[in-house]
Amino acid sequence: MPTLLAFTDPARSGDLNLLAASLPPGAALVYRAFAATDAEAVAQSLAAILHARGALLLIGQDTELARKVAADGVHLPQRSAHRAGAIRRANPRWIVTSAAHDVRAARSRGGHAVVISAVFPSQSPSAAAPLGPVRLATLVRLAGQPAYALGGVNRRNAARLRMTGVIGVAAIDGLRT
Repeated sequence: MPTLLAFTDPARSGDLNLLAASLPPGAALVYRAFAATDAEAVAQSLAAILHARGALLLIGQDTELARKVAADGVHLPQRSAHRAGAIRRANPRWIVTSAAHDVRAARSRGGHAVVISAVFPSQSPSAAAPLGPVRLATLVRLAGQPAYALGGVNRRNAARLRMTGVIGVAAIDGLRT
């Protein structure tokens, strides 16, 4: 599993090709197309850049798009996390992750890992009150499965997550700070 997940956001990610080219080998980019009309072309370009760098491409929620562009997996929003097991069984080579904003979602099974948020104060309009490292560690333990930390994570505060039990960090715009 990657130790870094970079999530795209239409308003905050900027040039996605530059973002993909900046990721280290072994990282993964989660492309969330949000019904963009050029999603397939963008995903194809990202796949080429990432695979040439030894990085992975996960597609947000859209399994059909993931198949079309030979992505390495999918990331599901919390409302679709119940689909993780079926998607994983149908696509055994894929990495399947899902969002978790509460204990129940963190304990949902079927995927390879959950992405728990929000850990720190975040710019995301959908971010809830931040968990902080101590509550994150409790949630990771209760999840009983591999977990990533998302939400306000950046280069300055990522070290505070070392003892929480996460297998990696996830960021949207935190890679720049």
